[in-house]
Amino acid sequence: MADPSILRDILIIFSVSIGIVFLFQKLRLPSIAGFIVAGTVVGPYGLNLISDHDQVRYLAEIGVILLLFTIGLEFSLTHLKASRNLFLIGGPIQILSMLLLTFLGAFAVGLPARQAIFWGLLLSLSSTAIVLKAIAERGESETLYGRSTIGILIFQDLAVVAMILIAPLLAEQDSQGIGEVVLTLGQSGLMVAVIVVTARVIVPRLLQHIVSTRSRELFLLTVVVLGLGTAWLTSLAGLSLALGAFIAGLLISESEYSHQAIAEILPVRDSFNSLFFVSIGMLMDPHVLLTYPALILLLVVLVITGKFFTGVGAVLAAGAPFRSAILSGIALAQVGEFGFILAQEGHQLGILSLEAYNVFLVVSVLTMIITPFLIQWSPRLARRTEAMQRLHHWWPRRMSSPVDAPPLKLRDHVVIVGYGLNGRNLARVLREVEIPHVILEIRGDVVQREVVKGVPIRYGDATNPTVLKHVQIDSARVLVIATSDPFGARRIVCLARALAPSLHIVVRTRYLKELDELLALGANEVIPEEFETSIEIFTLVLQTYHVPQSFILEKAEQIRREGYALLRRGELPELAHHLRAGTLLDVEVETCRIDEDSPALGKSLEELHIRLRTGASVIALMRGGITQSNPSGKMTLELGDVLVLLGNREQIRRAISLLVDTKPALS
Repeated sequence: MADPSILRDILIIFSVSIGIVFLFQKLRLPSIAGFIVAGTVVGPYGLNLISDHDQVRYLAEIGVILLLFTIGLEFSLTHLKASRNLFLIGGPIQILSMLLLTFLGAFAVGLPARQAIFWGLLLSLSSTAIVLKAIAERGESETLYGRSTIGILIFQDLAVVAMILIAPLLAEQDSQGIGEVVLTLGQSGLMVAVIVVTARVIVPRLLQHIVSTRSRELFLLTVVVLGLGTAWLTSLAGLSLALGAFIAGLLISESEYSHQAIAEILPVRDSFNSLFFVSIGMLMDPHVLLTYPALILLLVVLVITGKFFTGVGAVLAAGAPFRSAILSGIALAQVGEFGFILAQEGHQLGILSLEAYNVFLVVSVLTMIITPFLIQWSPRLARRTEAMQRLHHWWPRRMSSPVDAPPLKLRDHVVIVGYGLNGRNLARVLREVEIPHVILEIRGDVVQREVVKGVPIRYGDATNPTVLKHVQIDSARVLVIATSDPFGARRIVCLARALAPSLHIVVRTRYLKELDELLALGANEVIPEEFETSIEIFTLVLQTYHVPQSFILEKAEQIRREGYALLRRGELPELAHHLRAGTLLDVEVETCRIDEDSPALGKSLEELHIRLRTGASVIALMRGGITQSNPSGKMTLELGDVLVLLGNREQIRRAISLLVDTKPALS
């Protein structure tokens, strides 16, 4: 019989985690910190409730693989290409500056040069798992600071391979020469390139065949095999399993099946991922903390401070604005999980003593515990450090500051913050109706590209009052905030309302929970995407039923008017009552699949006379994943076709009976 101890261990971990994370949620503290604390409680240095720590670590590694896989699915190669400056400039600068800073500090206190370099490598890494989860939970992955942080984290994960290969050179007994290290790195890079090229050719075709089976189970298994399989192949090249999973996610993200893959993986990922954070807490040895309290506290402060400043400098060097650099610096201010792997390697090679290894583990775990709190408080910290922004004016930029651009001569105009999809669509409409407007955008490459086209766009961070004054916010009529940064939006609303009390402020936000605070800060209109999506869905449904367009517009306006009033009172609108005015009374929609034994197989819709015989109407036909509305009567039904029927309940019952039964019930 199989050993049930692993089941017992998982049950203990989840049971303790439920209680601690529930308490953390009640106290409005990050759940990640709760999982780490739970690990400390059940771990070998706490209550020692776990009997097989290696098994838990294996499961935790699966959690990291799934986390990086889903991050890759959401990130996509297009986003990675857009963040190439942050990846190729910010990443190297962050690692090298932290390495230099740590080397100087360690060398100053008397550590040998080899150990000082190794400590620099350890402390230059940040926690990809913790930071990405915290950013994703806050909906900030698509913000500039989110992309900056992710770009640097990806570079760090790639750099881990080189660090592990360099570690033997720092040991007393050099087991590898520089030539061997370079050769190994080249082989790893070549193997990854082969995997990527092969997967880009095979994966889309494979997924296309899998999807054609219409089997959810087969699709889920295929996605899991692609993620774990690519991770395993990259591990053969000397790279980490997690990085391989991220590459697999990037490859699938370019296909049209990425959203379904995310939906299937998320529940599995969250279960395993919690084990990773618990396993981090299990490494924490309170006895080391009690033995060296002053030293560990000093090291934690120095690590967080050093990583903050090196992170800020790296993001600034990549051309990002000051506020994004501050937020990224805070997010990167901890030691990463890959540092544990590197530290273990260093301990085995004799670079780190057992005492130094334990101190490093405690310092690392403490910085990880602090990280979710720092990210939670980062917007406030960013505002308080904005007084330092005058230093940023001395930093070289790739393009001129907005205050250096020709002065604008606008009045009664619209100021658009953000030139994403929403900003572009609004600007196009304003241009067509000849309403004066100006756009603020913090992505330098976008500004340079659009300026050439004659778009009235300026480079600038709208959270800076000087930038808002430059676009003459005090004489504008409307301000539209079309960014995906919720904290930046709040800051902009506060500044704009103070600078222009009569300004009409419209804010786009992703979530309903942001509505009340933005209105309280001074916004006139807040457009939550969740609510507008619900209106768009019901509009499309009514159009399918051929409801008059005038009625649809009237109902949409009514729901917006009543719905936003309800939202301001913290209630969700009930949309169903709007559809009970008689137009759709007793009308239903149903689907019917044509199988092998269907009497309608091989017959045309004209031959079947469905409407004449049953009263129901065929409003659409789905074949091979393509939907055809109002299909022709001459269309012959084939195996696997799905008919969409419209009528009352009795009419639809008769129609399905006609299409399925051998003895149809006629009207």
